[in-house]
Amino acid sequence: MAAVALVSVAGLIAFGWPLLVTPGSGLAHSTDAPLVLALVLPLLLAVVLAEIAEGGMDVKAVAMLGVLSAVGAALRPLGAGTAGLETVFFLLVLGGRVFGAGFGFVQGAVTLFASALITGGVGPWLPFQMLGAAWVGWGAGLLPPARGKLEVAMLAAYGAVAGLAYGMLLNLSFWPFSTGLSGGLSFVAGAPLTENLHRFVVFSLATSLGWDLGRAVTNAVLVTVTARPVLGALRRAARRAAFGAPVVFEDQRDRDRSAGPASDDTARLAQSPP
Repeated sequence: MAAVALVSVAGLIAFGWPLLVTPGSGLAHSTDAPLVLALVLPLLLAVVLAEIAEGGMDVKAVAMLGVLSAVGAALRPLGAGTAGLETVFFLLVLGGRVFGAGFGFVQGAVTLFASALITGGVGPWLPFQMLGAAWVGWGAGLLPPARGKLEVAMLAAYGAVAGLAYGMLLNLSFWPFSTGLSGGLSFVAGAPLTENLHRFVVFSLATSLGWDLGRAVTNAVLVTVTARPVLGALRRAARRAAFGAPVVFEDQRDRDRSAGPASDDTARLAQSPP
């Protein structure tokens, strides 16, 4: 969890530092995004290594991560974000729910990265999309225990809220440097934080609320429709693969010694006359 916290802190700084810079800094995400991507990738690798070291992800879990990320990357172009329709986030929610917060965090980031490579969507927005999706999967793994209809309703509600939050985060990645804004929508460098946050909320409501609502509804509907079969399949896969089961290596000589008396008794019985 320490590695996830480190990446999250770096991500929050990447999203929010424009609100704290001085008016004459001239900084913009269009130039710093490659640096953010260069920071996110090694930190993401650190999360994977930390999960493996702590026993949270073994080889089988990494294989499952690859499968789910590949499926998510293939599903994402089906929605393409048209009118806010996103076909990938429901799988992040369900994967994080079954395999845990750390797994969901890595799944979200890897899925968005693989999707960008497939569709040619690599750009200044990619590191922020990866971080946003990672937080979606991470939050799903932190939801309280529940089963049945209550679990489906909880996951659907979370998917809707996560869809809205993801849209606002992505707005924050470019809003401070958008041009042509005026009045209460524009970012004012050096203004109090509360004033700029108010302007940001007004900007999000006026420009992207429709898209964000479309994403929220899509998430809720897809989770509701697919939760039962997908959760069942993932949980069966987790049980059969024995995720988290400890692996014990036993010396051959120790095994022979432990089986020695029984083997000797068996040999004497075999040699004794009938």
